[in-house]
Amino acid sequence: MNFICSLPKRCIYRKLSGHLRISSLTLDLSGQIVKSQFGLTFRFSLELRKNVFTAASLLFVPGSRSDRFGKARAGGADLTIIDLEDAVAAEDKQSARNAALSEIAEERQGWAIRINAVTTAAGIRDLAALADAGTLPETLLVPMVEAVAEIDVVAGALSDKCPALVPLIETPKGLRGALDIASHEAVAAVMFGGGDFSGELGVELAWEPLLAARQHVILACAEAKKPAIDVPFIQLDDAEGLAEEAARARAIGFSAKAAIHPRQVPAIQSAFAPSDAEVAEAREALEAYEAGGGRAIRFRGRMLEAPFIKKYRAVIARHEEQAHA
Repeated sequence: MNFICSLPKRCIYRKLSGHLRISSLTLDLSGQIVKSQFGLTFRFSLELRKNVFTAASLLFVPGSRSDRFGKARAGGADLTIIDLEDAVAAEDKQSARNAALSEIAEERQGWAIRINAVTTAAGIRDLAALADAGTLPETLLVPMVEAVAEIDVVAGALSDKCPALVPLIETPKGLRGALDIASHEAVAAVMFGGGDFSGELGVELAWEPLLAARQHVILACAEAKKPAIDVPFIQLDDAEGLAEEAARARAIGFSAKAAIHPRQVPAIQSAFAPSDAEVAEAREALEAYEAGGGRAIRFRGRMLEAPFIKKYRAVIARHEEQAHA
C-alpha cells in the first residue's frame, strides 16, 4: 500500500468496503480529496491491484500443435495463448496439456494458457495439472464463465501462484454476470467470446449482430476498471475487414483484440497503437495539468479534468510499452 500522506504512527486502520477507517478519519480508496473530522484535507491513494493487463494483441495457437509454438511466439503478439479448449480434440487434451506446461516451464514470460471450462472434466484436469506444475504462465484464460464462483474455483485451486485471470464471456448468462466477474480481484481483463455467443444467439459471427453484447462487456469492464478484449476476426484472407473491425473495436472501448494467425497481429497492433498525434497531445496535456498544479484547467478549448488525465496517462504508458517491446 502506498500512502500519499503522512499519518501518526499510533493510528490504527482497518480495511472496510471501499474505504480505510483511521480512528474517526475515513479515507476514500478512489484517491479523491478527503476531509476528516479533524479539519484536515489531503489526497490519498492505494495500490491494491496486483494484476495489470497491458497486452493489445493476443495470438492463439492450438495446444495439440507444439510444432507451431515457436512460430506463434515469433509472431510479435503481446501475449501468445496456448489453447487447450476449442482447438484441441477430446482425445488430445492430455498431450496438449503436457506440451503447454513443458513450454511454459522453459519460459513463462509472454505466454498464456486457455484452459477448458471449469464446469467440465477437462477443465478440472487442467486445474489439477496447473496446481502441480512448478511454473505457471503469466496469464490464464478461463472460458465459458457464467458466474463469479467459477473464478473463485480457479483462484482457490491455484492459490498464491494463481496467474492473472482473463475470463471469457461467451453466453447470455455470462453477460448478465459480467460486472461481478470483471470485478473479481484475480481478474486482470475480460475477453468477449463472440464465437460461442453468436451460436447462442443463432446469428453470424459479425460486427452488427454482436454489437450490443460487445458494448455490454465494455460497460462492465469500464465499471470494474479492467481492460476488455475483443474476439478474433475469423476471415483469414480479409485483411481489410480485419483492419476495419480492429479499428471499430478500439473506437467503442476495447483495449485489445485476439488473433488466430500470426499475419493478423500487425494489423491489430497498428489499430491499437497510439498515433504520434495522440502521444503528442497526451504529453502536452499532462505537462499543462502538472503546470496547473493538478487542478482542472482549460486545454484546447475544453476543461482538462481527472478522467481525461487517466486517458492521457494510458496513452503514454502504451506508447512507451511499444517503444521498449
